[in-house]
Amino acid sequence: MTFRLRDARHGDIDGWLALRLAMFPHHPVEFLREELVALLADPQRHAAFVAEDADSTLLGFAEVALRTDYVPGMRTSPVAFLEAIHVAPAARRRGIARALVTRARAWGGARGCSEFASDALLDNDASHAMHRALGFVETRRVVFFRQDIDG
Repeated sequence: MTFRLRDARHGDIDGWLALRLAMFPHHPVEFLREELVALLADPQRHAAFVAEDADSTLLGFAEVALRTDYVPGMRTSPVAFLEAIHVAPAARRRGIARALVTRARAWGGARGCSEFASDALLDNDASHAMHRALGFVETRRVVFFRQDIDG
């Protein structure tokens, strides 16, 4: 399977949204769509890349952001942060995720970042394996807690 990478654009929103829904099935569609529009509206802080086949069908995407807040395990700021990556199941194991991550990492480097980070849910073993296969090194594990403040 051949594919090409390019920057995501407004015309990709429907196909990109379908891939995001596969990744985040419990999120409302409008919320995910609004995130895409906001991401595209702030190119100084965010970028997105898509992989498409010869018929221009989207096969996968990666979203990256510059984070200036504290990122666990990082030594510098800003950090290029892989916010999301997804490849359609039928297109996996063909180098698409690796190519998307390489493109996202280069985007961060071009903006002065010396570190590239990502995260995954604690129980997402498939994501952990993908991150390791793509050269990421685990820095720490954490579980956050919360409670309401009665006022």
